[in-house]
Amino acid sequence: MVASEKGSIPSAGTPEYVVSPARYVNGRLQPPPGIDEKALLRRIDLRLLPVLCLLSILAFLDRVNIANAVIFGLKEELNLNGLEYNTCLTIFFAPYILFEIPSNILLRKLGPHVWLPICMFMFGLVTFLQGFVKNYGGILTTRFLLGVFESGMFPGSFYMIAMWYKREEAQTRCTFFFSSTSLAGAFGGLLASAIGLLDGKAGYRGWRWIFILEGLLTCILSFLFYFVITDFPEEATFLTEAERRFVRDRLRADVGDPVRETKITPKGVLSVFKDYKIFIGGFMYFGLVAPAYGYAYFAPTIIHQFGYTAIQTQLRSVPPWAAAFVFGMTVAAISDRVRHRFLFTVIPIGISLSGFMILLTVHDNVSIQYPALFLATMGIYSAMPVIVCWFNTNRAFPAPPLRPIMGGHHRRAVGTAWQIGFGNIGGVIATYSFLSKDAPRYTKGYAISIAFMCLSALFCAAYFLAVSWENKQRQQGVDKYADATEEEKKLLGDLSPDYRYFL
Repeated sequence: MVASEKGSIPSAGTPEYVVSPARYVNGRLQPPPGIDEKALLRRIDLRLLPVLCLLSILAFLDRVNIANAVIFGLKEELNLNGLEYNTCLTIFFAPYILFEIPSNILLRKLGPHVWLPICMFMFGLVTFLQGFVKNYGGILTTRFLLGVFESGMFPGSFYMIAMWYKREEAQTRCTFFFSSTSLAGAFGGLLASAIGLLDGKAGYRGWRWIFILEGLLTCILSFLFYFVITDFPEEATFLTEAERRFVRDRLRADVGDPVRETKITPKGVLSVFKDYKIFIGGFMYFGLVAPAYGYAYFAPTIIHQFGYTAIQTQLRSVPPWAAAFVFGMTVAAISDRVRHRFLFTVIPIGISLSGFMILLTVHDNVSIQYPALFLATMGIYSAMPVIVCWFNTNRAFPAPPLRPIMGGHHRRAVGTAWQIGFGNIGGVIATYSFLSKDAPRYTKGYAISIAFMCLSALFCAAYFLAVSWENKQRQQGVDKYADATEEEKKLLGDLSPDYRYFL
């Protein structure tokens, strides 16, 4: 169980993992002799984060490189007319949304080092084959399959981070991982500009080479990932038994016992949805997905409308993504330092809103429109990881015997997959927001983006008020579980009267 703000000692989980009160100094768990906590965290960081970030870069690259391919003639060669291109973008989200919760359950059962490389190889293979499609039906089929195999990448990775780090440490790591999508956007533009020079080689247009080479790279790296992706803390082979125990003790002291149970039941999955806050979390993310994917899928087209050539367009798509990465990491570092989340969602959303409002109202001044893309990107891609991390690290683990009902690991796994899965419905809206007939002003697309960001800010405020109210109720001893015994508190996870939500 979790220590309260009054400094009470966390309850032990199972008897073999009893935590001695002597190991607490000023309410903070101290490492056992021979373990340097900072050095241990650095080892975990080096083993976990680079792998997840590279996985994220490849997944996002294979997902949105169709935006770069359009600049090199995809629409013309495949004779995509009207809304057919937008439908190709949309069909990706059908399986991507539906399979996120099942994928996270399979991740838990098979282990990350098995499930993630399988998914990685398959979406790399689909991307590779996308380079050989001949018509609308072919590109539609490959985009659907891409959604199937990419469905577990983001929720699985966020889930992994939440299983290794305390809440006060998680935001910087979550943002570093999430901001790898910004690096993917920047890298994708650079790579596309280089690959575009192969236009006509071996009889293939440049857009085909983008899919072929990027898909092949993903397939090759997936074999390496089988050996380098680590599993959950209790199974990590690169740690000693004492280190694994300490990692679990740290997480137990923050959010409850993370030990992995073996039984998953439909009742356990459905019980997660009894908490009204899970629906607020879904809408928080949903509101930002529409503008985020709107930018990711249509930024090259928008920049191309400024009058640049194909190669110039790809190169000018890079700086906004790079700026988003730097700004996102800055926001995350400050958020972790001050142990606060809410303001670090609404302030970036406000920055992004200013960018989209400029784009909505200014139509004939590239020197203003292009910088507005920086504001739009920086705000969106720094707020999104804060929202995901804030929501998912606020979900604690119940102790046995309630765990098989409420779900120890899969309580958090289902919550993560639900938020990202439901949120990605916004991606469907994004694909029909920026239509060819609306070029070059894209008034509807910018207006939709602004509306959805306001929706996200509203639900961020609702979540802040909800967790603030629950913390206050518990502090005053009027929580519905205020009379729970110490043993009962162990069973309640983040519903315990001793638990305090991050704000």
